[in-house]
This record gives sequence, structure tokens and C-alpha cells, in this order.
Amino acid sequence: MVSEEKGEEMGVLLTPPMSLEGGFSAEHRTPNIIQRILSLFSNVRPGSDLTRFQLPPMFNMPKSQLQCYGEAVYCTGEDILSRCARGKTSLDRFKDVVAWSISTTRPVIFGLAPFNPILGETHHVSRGTLNVLIEQVSHHPPVTALHATDEKENVELIWCQYPIPRYHGTSVEAVVHGKRQLKLLNFSEIYEMNMPNLLMRFFPVPGADWVGNVRILCKDSGFEADLHYKGPSFLGFGGTSRSVKGKIFNSSSLKTIYEVDGHWDRIVTLKDVHSGKISSLYNAKEAISKLKTPILENKKGVLPSESALVWSEVGKGIMNKEWEKAREAKRNIEEKERKLGRERNSKGESWVPKHFTVSCTKDSGWECFPKHESIPTAPIIVFP
Repeated sequence: MVSEEKGEEMGVLLTPPMSLEGGFSAEHRTPNIIQRILSLFSNVRPGSDLTRFQLPPMFNMPKSQLQCYGEAVYCTGEDILSRCARGKTSLDRFKDVVAWSISTTRPVIFGLAPFNPILGETHHVSRGTLNVLIEQVSHHPPVTALHATDEKENVELIWCQYPIPRYHGTSVEAVVHGKRQLKLLNFSEIYEMNMPNLLMRFFPVPGADWVGNVRILCKDSGFEADLHYKGPSFLGFGGTSRSVKGKIFNSSSLKTIYEVDGHWDRIVTLKDVHSGKISSLYNAKEAISKLKTPILENKKGVLPSESALVWSEVGKGIMNKEWEKAREAKRNIEEKERKLGRERNSKGESWVPKHFTVSCTKDSGWECFPKHESIPTAPIIVFP
């Protein structure tokens, strides 16, 4: 947990977002990455849950997982989210929501992972009239809640998700649990969706891919989509890398309206099954290419819980390849968190999220509900 006093003097580190160009440049990759990874997992049994596994800084990118989640929303070349809110028909809006869901899939760099957020960590960024706030509401498991509002477009986003990474000998797969909600308030439409899983393969060809099934549902309009993300074959060959295939259909009749086909890092098309007409649904080059780095607009508005502040010293060490400084800074953060946890336990206190009400049941899993109707303008901004 971090305190909520305002931080004015400490430095904030903001790095380029993950994009088609790579974001955190591949030149920062650790040498002999495969050998180092195998050494890292030498004492880990296949099937093990890696939630509590601590990575040395040389395997980290200089940003928190909260920032990666946030970038998927506020860092975009084409404003697909606003397009969703302006669709003339429910089917037009549903197609745009499918495109927007695909746009939140961003390239990752093999061998590098973001920092595991500390309890109470937040990330607050604005892009135009879209204000995004993210909070780490649980540390074990690592549950993240996101709330974003755009009062001009009358759009609201609510996410609650937590990855569970497992080691499988030749790979690590992070299964992402939870759900995302997109509300188009002008039309009283709520869209619910999940997200693909992240697969890191060590053999036979090293790589990182988004895989698995994504379901998008709007009960208000009666439309549904099933998408399947697929990486390359086990041997690493074939043309299916970063592919996404699926369909948009009527929930009640199950009749397919469109077939979805393409690659999430290139072009995704729609085929009208009635007319056979093929149209473009999503262009990654327009949506997630040449993305702008967030900038600090109001230093006095930054809280110590802000990701870009919490991890700034570790991130600077990584950027400068000063590994001992990065390790020491990371160690200090982790030890401070353990100390705060021990103090709460000794007092019989439970930590309570500031921005969300959280519940966890056997049937529903983790659920996060915003405490406030709208998100204020952030001290960190991204220019549209």
C-alpha cells in the first residue's frame, strides 16, 4: 500500500507505450535471454503458479502493469472508442466495439514483463475528454480495477481483471481472469467481454503471443461475437501468427451475420455472410502505430500512489542498464510493502481500496465497482 499524500518533488518516469514499433526498444533486451530465463526457472516445477514469483529487474520493462493496461485505453492512433459512441445503428456500434476490443491487444516483448503493481498503486491519465483511473485493489491475487469516463461522448469503462501465470516447462501462460465492461450511455447499451491470454514460449522458437478465446456480448442489442486469438504452431512455423478469427452473430437465433478474419497486428476484415461482401474492420497501423508518450502536465497533482512515480527509480536504473541500482530500488519498494503488510496484520487491519468497492465470491469471482460516477482530469495527459 502507498500513502495518498501528494507528491511534488519526486520524479515521474513516463516511457513510450507498447506499439507496433515496439515501445520499450528491443535494444534493451537482456543478452543470452533464453539461457537466463532457463536459469531463472531452474527450480520451478511445471504447472507452478508464478503469481508470487519475483523477477530481477533485467527481466522488467520500465513500467508497471497498470501502465500497460492504461495504454490499451488512452494510447491509440485512431479514436475507435468515440466511434463506438457515434454509431448510427446497434449493429454498427457492435462492430466498432469488436474493433475497439481488438485494439486493446498490444505487442509484447519476449523476455520482458512489467512490474507487478503494489497494493494501492494507481495510474491516472487523460486523453482529450477521456479520463482513466486504475487501482491495484489486491496484491495476492494481483487484481486490477479500471474506471474510465468520457463525459463528452457519454462513455464509461469498468474493468476488473487478474492474470494467473503458470510455468509449463517450455512456456509460461498468463490466463487473464475477470471481465471488461464498456457502456455506451447514450444508447443504454452495456458490452461485456473478456481478454485473451498471454503465452511466452521458450522452445522450439522463442516468442510471445496473445492466445485463446474472447467473447463480446451486448444483451441490450442482442448481438454477440466470438473471437479466437492464435499464435504460430508449436514448431514456430506457419502463417497464423497473431491471427484472430471469429464471428458476429445474433444471440437469440445464433445466426451468423459477419465472419471475422485477419491479424490483430495488421488488418482484420468482416465478411457479410449474406452478401459475401468483405470490408475492413480494423487496421492496426492506424490504431496502434506511432503512439504518443504520455507527458506530465500538472506535477502537483501527482500522488505517491502513481505508477510512474512509485517505480521511477527502478525504471531509470533499467533504462540506464544500472542493474544494481535497479535491484536496490526494487528491493526497497518490496521491503516497504512487506513492512506495511506486517503492521496491518499486527493491528488486525484490512486494507480497503480508495477508488473501488471490491467483492469476491466463489460463483462470481472478483468484482470491482467504482466509488465515483466520473473520473476527474489527470495530471498526466496524452495528446490525441
